[in-house]
Amino acid sequence: MASSQDAWYLSLLGLAEYFRTSSPPMIKLCIQCLQAVFNFKPPPRVEARTHLQLGNILLTHTKNTDLAKTHLEQAWLLSQMINSFDDVKFEAASVLAELYEQQKQLALSKPILRKAIELSQHNVYWHCRLIFQLAQIHATEKDYQLASSLLGVGVDYAHISNACYTRVLFLLSKGMLLLIDKKLQEVQPILNQAGHLVETWTGSMYQKEYLKVYFLVLQVCHYLMAGQVKSVKPCLKQLQQSIQTIMATDDVFTGPSAGDMFLWMPKEHLYVLVYLVTVMHSMQAGYMEKAQKYTDKALMQIEKLKIVDNKPILSVFQLMLLEHIIMCRLVMGNKTQALQEITSATVLCRQHPQLLERHGPQLHTLLGLYAMSMNCMEAAEVQFSTVLSTSHERELWTFANLNLAIVYLRGKREREFNALLDRINPENLPSHSHSLRAAAYYVQGLQAFFQGRYNEAKRYLRETLKMANAEDLNRLTSCSLVLLGHIFLSLGNSRESMNMVTPAMQLASKIPDVHVQLWASAILKDLYRLCGDPNRENEAFQRHLNFSQMLLKDHFQASQMQEHNLIHWTHGNFPAFTSNSPSTSGVLM
Repeated sequence: MASSQDAWYLSLLGLAEYFRTSSPPMIKLCIQCLQAVFNFKPPPRVEARTHLQLGNILLTHTKNTDLAKTHLEQAWLLSQMINSFDDVKFEAASVLAELYEQQKQLALSKPILRKAIELSQHNVYWHCRLIFQLAQIHATEKDYQLASSLLGVGVDYAHISNACYTRVLFLLSKGMLLLIDKKLQEVQPILNQAGHLVETWTGSMYQKEYLKVYFLVLQVCHYLMAGQVKSVKPCLKQLQQSIQTIMATDDVFTGPSAGDMFLWMPKEHLYVLVYLVTVMHSMQAGYMEKAQKYTDKALMQIEKLKIVDNKPILSVFQLMLLEHIIMCRLVMGNKTQALQEITSATVLCRQHPQLLERHGPQLHTLLGLYAMSMNCMEAAEVQFSTVLSTSHERELWTFANLNLAIVYLRGKREREFNALLDRINPENLPSHSHSLRAAAYYVQGLQAFFQGRYNEAKRYLRETLKMANAEDLNRLTSCSLVLLGHIFLSLGNSRESMNMVTPAMQLASKIPDVHVQLWASAILKDLYRLCGDPNRENEAFQRHLNFSQMLLKDHFQASQMQEHNLIHWTHGNFPAFTSNSPSTSGVLM
């Protein structure tokens, strides 16, 4: 029988729970009941649990984070002194550390998690969860080495504890960090080990399929980062099949171990992620319309998910989709729509400043590409220079240098181009990417062409073609073919020129790449004139005229938009746009 004092606080706890679960919840009354518990000097267990409940309720339902923090600190302090009180002890540590992290007080967050990890070695679930949490903080600080080593500890602990599913999750998370850190040589053994464990999985089929999706996402990203667009196709196909299986199955996370209770991300988010990597592949391979179709589907899915629960990861996915579709629009000669989507990206970054912090260099890259397409070469140079001064990503840095080299070639700025030569030399390129190395050969070929060194240009372009064909890099293939066609025309070899330009035109139409089609149609017009074929010459002339008019009309439309001024933005606040110009319609938000 409970003492009268026990009855008081038990009644108050029951009443608080009633108010919390009422519809609608009566949070103020719930908080008052919980605070009243302390008046009865309850036992340490009740006191600690009540502090935790108050901390959680204040965090969830109010803006009083300072009071929430005080209660969580009390819960953590008291619970450390109580044996066999795991749920309260480790939840208090986890929530308090998360709150410190949100308040950018990582120096307070990390010691709590380290202490909790030390105390939780007997509890598989909490030990694994706290390791994941601390590793995430180190990854946020870009201390990937420490984060990886923590995840390695998790791999061993989960293995010893017979948490087979969580062991693979730790392995894959370690692989993901190595990919982010561009340690591409170290990634493959980790992925091989994880892949073998997934293939030989004998547990729950849902868990197997879930791990398979995580594994395949990393494998696809690994290939794409290495610019191996053709090699990725079998993995991507498997990934698309696996996600369909997961989406059609109810979530059943059963396993022999209490530690096997973790998700990398909900399956609805995984679904969007599969769309995203499909868009990345389509853009790199030069299937622009396919990329557009999947981007539209993914953005619709994100909008639906944001209505239910607007998680920060959804805005990251949204921004990455916009980054890729903007590049597709520019290839397709649709600068107006590209500018609208650049504006959508800036709106997202304005809403989420941490996105700008992480994706600022990518945004400057897109503005540089847009400025180039508008022939605003000074602005393009400034944007690419901003990328070089703000990015530490090797691949993005190389991409910016290659585009900067084209800006200098187009402006006949030989001295500046020569200063860049070492950074874009395909023989010792700092990037591991196959596609970037192929692009570097193309830029070398372009320079040799502009200087009239045609034989040297042909040698570089044949190297580009060899590399581009090996990995289905359609856009580089079409650009190289049309430039070779131009070279053969300049050398008076019209037959060889025709052999290059005809497949270039076919491939460019398939992509579709309007600029290559414009270039190819101009060469074909000259070739048909030399062959004495007036009908085909007229056809090519008409096609060239149509492409020119379409691009000019779009160029004029984009130049009239207020958002065009973004090409001059390099830091600080984005410029304000006041009018409801056509630019705000059709923005994918």
